[in-house]
Amino acid sequence: MAVALDGIRVLDLSRILSGPYCTMVLSDFGAEVIKVERPGAGDDTRHWGPPFVSGESAYYLSINRNKKSITIDLGTEEGREIIYALARVSDVVIENFRPGTADRIGVGYERMRRENPQIVYCSISGFGQVGPYRDRPGYDALAQAMSGMMSITGEPGGPPTKHGMSIADIGAGMWAAFAIVTGLLVRERSGEGQYIDVSLLDTQLAWLTYAAGNFFATGHDAPRYGSAHPSIVPYQPFETADGHIMLAVGNDRLWHQFCQAVARPELTEQPGFATSAERVLNRETVVATVAEIMKARTTGEWMRLLEEKGIPSGPINTIDQALNDPHARARDMVVTLEHPTAGPVTMIGVPAKLSATPGAALSAPPLLGQHTDEILESLGYDEQSIAALKARNVI
Repeated sequence: MAVALDGIRVLDLSRILSGPYCTMVLSDFGAEVIKVERPGAGDDTRHWGPPFVSGESAYYLSINRNKKSITIDLGTEEGREIIYALARVSDVVIENFRPGTADRIGVGYERMRRENPQIVYCSISGFGQVGPYRDRPGYDALAQAMSGMMSITGEPGGPPTKHGMSIADIGAGMWAAFAIVTGLLVRERSGEGQYIDVSLLDTQLAWLTYAAGNFFATGHDAPRYGSAHPSIVPYQPFETADGHIMLAVGNDRLWHQFCQAVARPELTEQPGFATSAERVLNRETVVATVAEIMKARTTGEWMRLLEEKGIPSGPINTIDQALNDPHARARDMVVTLEHPTAGPVTMIGVPAKLSATPGAALSAPPLLGQHTDEILESLGYDEQSIAALKARNVI
């Protein structure tokens, strides 16, 4: 089958999560990603653990498949010359240093554009390249906090809560991948590259969507609803006889079906219950009524009954249960690749399913510097030159 990004080479100067997640997405769809790492140390996440898989960090393995690793000391002139040579034959450069760092060490956009005027160059940072917070260190938790995202996450009356995953880092990586592909499309039309500025804070602000819309409409901050929904009731987890289940009764038609399914048809006419707006205003009473109903059966019993009646619902799975669910397996969302030292390594699959140009997890995350010689040889370095660079700790 055709590969969507075949022929696109990405020079990846990023590390940790936001940049590597972006370049993994690009590599899944066929881009050749050359990951530049520090000699002897590599990406910070190579050392994040436990857990480790035969000495390889599980964290690093989760976001670096389909890539080639080259080790280069960017602090040396000879190292930067390798970077410039790679820029001349690349389509994309991505970095996630603190703003100003790439320029200071000689690998910023203007310097790289001198080598390749058509380059699409993406910088990911905590707060962006302009603005009063530009020079602050960028961390996922800070972006979640400062965007307002944590203020609406957590139980009512409880403290603000960070999401269980690094959604600011991953979100920035997703936006960067989208922006890079957009930049490549523009280049295809105009022949010109461009600079892309993505920040963790901006992406979290963008994800506020209807929470921001509600604020713009009312001028009031949103309260914390826990796992409930601010505009739909009932839409939250409920305790069953042996566990918990998530209900998503998203409109009045589904409410009528739900009331029939649980043998409480009178609730469809009861004041405070009949319409969506009434249920939102009468939230506590509605939730208490539904909670009492749901305790009467087990999760399995409710799932069979509610699925039969077409009521959106689902068990609250552990990660183990989610990754071993037959639906996830049928969707190829769990894949196994052979790693050169760790053996079979299992990871998450590609979520976007393209019919003509599907993405794929083809190669395991690379060993540190695994492709250094191969890449340098492709740039014209001979065996003697490579040996000399190694002797001087440039690579």
